[in-house]
Amino acid sequence: MLPDNEIRFDASGQAWLDQLVQRHQSRASQLLQILREIQEHFGHIPHRIVTELAQKLSIPRARIESVASFYSFLHLKPHGEYRVLFSDNITDRMLGSLPLMELMCQQLWLQPGKVSEDGLVSIGTTSCTGMCDQGPALLINGRSVTKLNHQRVQEIVQLIRNRTPLADWPADFFRVEDNIRRSGLLLDSALAPGELLRAALSSGALNVVESIKASGLRGRGGAGYFTGLKWEACRNAQGVEHYVVCNADEGEPGTFKDRVLLTRQPDLVFEGMTLCALAVGAKKGFLYLRGEYRYLLEPLQAVLQRRRNDKLLGTSILGQAGFDFDIEIHLGAGAYICGEESALIESLEGKRGVPRNRPPFPVTHGYLQQPTAVDNVETFCQAVLALHMGAEKYRAIGTAKSTGSKLISVSGDCQRPGIYEYPFGVSVREILRDCGAVNTLAVQVSGPSGVCVAESEFDRRLGFEDLPTAGAFMIFDDSRDLFEVARNFVHFFAHESCGFCTPCRVGTSILKQTMDKIAAGHGTRYDLSEVENLDRVLQTTSHCGLGRTACNPVLHTLKHFRPSYENKLKSLMFSPAFDLDGSLARARQMTGRNDAGAHLKEIE
Repeated sequence: MLPDNEIRFDASGQAWLDQLVQRHQSRASQLLQILREIQEHFGHIPHRIVTELAQKLSIPRARIESVASFYSFLHLKPHGEYRVLFSDNITDRMLGSLPLMELMCQQLWLQPGKVSEDGLVSIGTTSCTGMCDQGPALLINGRSVTKLNHQRVQEIVQLIRNRTPLADWPADFFRVEDNIRRSGLLLDSALAPGELLRAALSSGALNVVESIKASGLRGRGGAGYFTGLKWEACRNAQGVEHYVVCNADEGEPGTFKDRVLLTRQPDLVFEGMTLCALAVGAKKGFLYLRGEYRYLLEPLQAVLQRRRNDKLLGTSILGQAGFDFDIEIHLGAGAYICGEESALIESLEGKRGVPRNRPPFPVTHGYLQQPTAVDNVETFCQAVLALHMGAEKYRAIGTAKSTGSKLISVSGDCQRPGIYEYPFGVSVREILRDCGAVNTLAVQVSGPSGVCVAESEFDRRLGFEDLPTAGAFMIFDDSRDLFEVARNFVHFFAHESCGFCTPCRVGTSILKQTMDKIAAGHGTRYDLSEVENLDRVLQTTSHCGLGRTACNPVLHTLKHFRPSYENKLKSLMFSPAFDLDGSLARARQMTGRNDAGAHLKEIE
């Protein structure tokens, strides 16, 4: 990996860049995808390439640098031939990720966040990698390594020292298990590719919309909006083009169900997108795949090509004149905020993933300001099932307000982490029993932005009537400190704030500092009351849902586990986080003084 001043941009390099830009049709909307490929080729985005790219795309350098600096996996400076990022999700920490990272740093004589002097390697942390069921995990040059232990870390250190290409590393390092523990209608589905599409073409696009509405299907991404109403609104919206977008950017810590669906049921995902295209009149679709799932890109592209060959994608699908639709995969680059649908659309357009003001909503002003139907991976799969079963049979599964089944990503303190499929209405207690959890203290439902459920609430049920969830189910037994769990979530929000609005940018930072202050032994009850005040500010002024939910982990754990906080408090009154007198200890030692005059307060 060469530094900027040593990169040779000769005729072959120019030809490579020309070919890359041409493959993306010289579209500025493809900027993120172009930068991602440049990153993979050079290991970072060289200064010289930025200049050339700005000219070829007819956009300012500042836009390219702005986009590159927004995404965690893009770098304008070298970060080593091997870029190692340990997952810093709470479940990875519970499995011992921090000691393993310290071990690797010691053996490579390296500090976290630094690049080695020879430019060989850098080691740091990243947010959840979607491998919570088989952690601790890390990313190395964008590839996931699972099931870390002392031996595997030592083997990785040796491979790095020997500069062994990743292609020559043991395949077992990169093995990702599906860990399906309980399957149901969705995971057991054996529908042939195109089966539902043929039936839908014979019944008509309007019937597709009406059937989805009648099924009561609600979005599985967490918000729970009725899918049929969304498709109907998109269909009726005025626009030059209509688009379909599949949100596969499952960055919520503790969630990995979409990873399994894209591995086990990719045809079901693409069939659902194509049915949606028929319903809304779209000719173009996008699968926005989170950067941590880079390893799925080629297998998914192969599935898309097979569907094109079988006339299930492309022009005149299944011989139906005028029914033209194709799907393009876009890779994210490490930005949790892009899971929010309007931020995802901004990213699709090659911009920073900053959420838009709403209204207008994507169904009328989405991709390129055209009507766009955005749904979750699981939602598209469930839409196929609903059409296959028929509305009446589908509504018979689950509850009155939450029809169908739900995939749950179970991780944490249990014997059998993995994917569980249940009809809506399953209780927290039943899931705990099935996954082999014992002495459970709490469950975090739907990730950091969701709800912390204590033992007294384990009879509550998953569903939009009670506990809505995007799928995360993180278990903590009675050996865990719920304060530290909440603190990890708070650090996550502070790290993932896009920085667009001041309330969220500053508020999440203040919240992180408050939790760190308590952890350091300087907290007071004043700090706890200030969290409630901060929550009111964030709730009323934040630009998007990240800021509005940032205080949830603290407020929910305070409600159920207040002693975890109060046992760490220094006093009942306000206490500053910075100990000014303590900072003078070194000076007192050097001067040999320890009298009252050498202190800012009297020695107690």
